[in-house]
Amino acid sequence: MAITFPPPYTPEGAERDALRDEGYALLSPAAVAGVTGLAPDELAGLTVGWDDLPPDAYLRDGGRYRYRRHSCFVVEGEAVRMAPHRAHWQSLDYNALHGGMARMYQPLSDALVAGPTWPRLLAALGGLCSGVRHTGPWYVEAHQFRIDTSGGIGRPTPEGAHRDGVDFVAVFVVGREGIKGGETRVFDAAGPDGHRFTLEEPWSLLLMDDTRVIHESTPIQPLLPDGRGHRDTLVLTYRAGAFQGED
Repeated sequence: MAITFPPPYTPEGAERDALRDEGYALLSPAAVAGVTGLAPDELAGLTVGWDDLPPDAYLRDGGRYRYRRHSCFVVEGEAVRMAPHRAHWQSLDYNALHGGMARMYQPLSDALVAGPTWPRLLAALGGLCSGVRHTGPWYVEAHQFRIDTSGGIGRPTPEGAHRDGVDFVAVFVVGREGIKGGETRVFDAAGPDGHRFTLEEPWSLLLMDDTRVIHESTPIQPLLPDGRGHRDTLVLTYRAGAFQGED
């Protein structure tokens, strides 16, 4: 039997205070709908493209468990525009395993980003971040991930506990199927305080101040002997000033 730790969701309406005071907030799907102004069926409509993600060719541990797409956007108030396609880059200071190299992925599909729901989601989260620090524009990198267990184990964060080198990080759990594990851990970057929980509800959200906390997710394993299972996430990073590698 898989052991999970239920997420201690932030009370609805207190998300900004939690992000400011504790460095992170945990939003239930209902709270996500409330913060973004998006109805549950609109959020569910964003669950497209995860079955069509190309394999991540940059894994330095030799794994074949990660599939991924990546696109960039600039958010200024309610205005959201797609930036020219570019490689994802992090310094070795933030990613000791995959930092220091330009990783070029295929962009997010039009089916995900071309409708009205996508810019509303990005703008709403940008407004929440601006209520804590800075006012934008925000340079947003969007990552679609699938971690699968066909090889026996999948690692959502092969680099271990880390920061992303941005201002804020939003991690949506889009779906889990046939797996155990995938526990999320959030630690105070400047002290011993830490929290652990398992996000399982589709469109539940971990929102973090990346300057104050580090985070990781534990490996996932299949529940059934056939080895089939996966964990899908949408990760949005918000950075003031420029995309990483441009300043």
